Amino acid sequence: MGRYIAKRCLYILAVFALLTFLLFSLYRLMPANRAYTDARNELQSLKNSIPAAERETKFEELYLKYQRMYGTDTDDTVILYLRWLGLYPFYDGKCNGVFQGNFGHSYEYNAPVVQIIGPALRNSMIIGAVAEIFILAITIPLGILCAVKRGSRLDRGIQTFSLIGFSTPSFITYIMFILLFASILRWFPVSGMKTPGSDYHGWMWVKDTLHYISLPVIALVFGGLASILRITRASMLDALSLDCVRTARAKGLSSKKVILSHAWRNALIPLVSIFVGGFFGIIGGAIMLERMFGIKGMGLMFLDSISKADYDVIMFIEVIYVFIGLVSNLITDLCYGLVDPRVRISK
Repeated sequence: MGRYIAKRCLYILAVFALLTFLLFSLYRLMPANRAYTDARNELQSLKNSIPAAERETKFEELYLKYQRMYGTDTDDTVILYLRWLGLYPFYDGKCNGVFQGNFGHSYEYNAPVVQIIGPALRNSMIIGAVAEIFILAITIPLGILCAVKRGSRLDRGIQTFSLIGFSTPSFITYIMFILLFASILRWFPVSGMKTPGSDYHGWMWVKDTLHYISLPVIALVFGGLASILRITRASMLDALSLDCVRTARAKGLSSKKVILSHAWRNALIPLVSIFVGGFFGIIGGAIMLERMFGIKGMGLMFLDSISKADYDVIMFIEVIYVFIGLVSNLITDLCYGLVDPRVRISK
């Protein structure tokens, strides 16, 4: 297992380097030149103290200064990429890139990218973790129950509910929940992650955060239940028809033992990728959810960065998406081996 994980980590590093290099190369094609913009702005502020005949020369000096400052004083994409990573020195002989904690600077917010992305990533992770816990806690027992009581009124009722939820567009669901729980019943606030102006810590922070994220989590869980519940039920039905399950029943094992020890373990195999992928997908950002509930998460941050051409933020978010995808694949493969002993990790 350790050798396999080490090999997969090396594979992840190689793929991560390749994908980030491709993203960086595309990023270089964007119509943005920070050094040029900053040089023009500084020249504009100094134009009254510089004769008109010397302004072009002064601009070239300023442009070269900012190129060296940002490490763009070369057209070699490989060198620029290594500088971005922090593996190749700038003009002053120092490395200042990703490995040194420098992920760029946001034009829109005039702040380091990490300071901008950090809160958004935290918000998405909180909502994703809470929603995934409730989705698992509800879909697993209900899916098993529907499969065991196939064709019953309970099964038909739950299937009807899941079909309605699956067929309803997400934005309609969000609007209905906002009207019901926020406008009519007034149980939850309609937007945000905390009480405006508050600075809670400890248990008060947890209580306030849970109160504010309850409505978006309920909406997210409702959408997740509709699709995952049907898949869980179908997977459980397939598992109940396996020969090993019939053999376990023939041996006289109790229904509880057969369902939990034999059927559910086999039914869980196709669900692993759905559960893991769903969690990391929420972390990546649910744009519609964040827009409707006013949550500053990864999806909304990415969309706003694109609309405002904040390229350093766009690049960093794309790097996070690449990392999330690679890590989720590794976790899924490891979970396969834990769930099903028949899955053997190749050497």
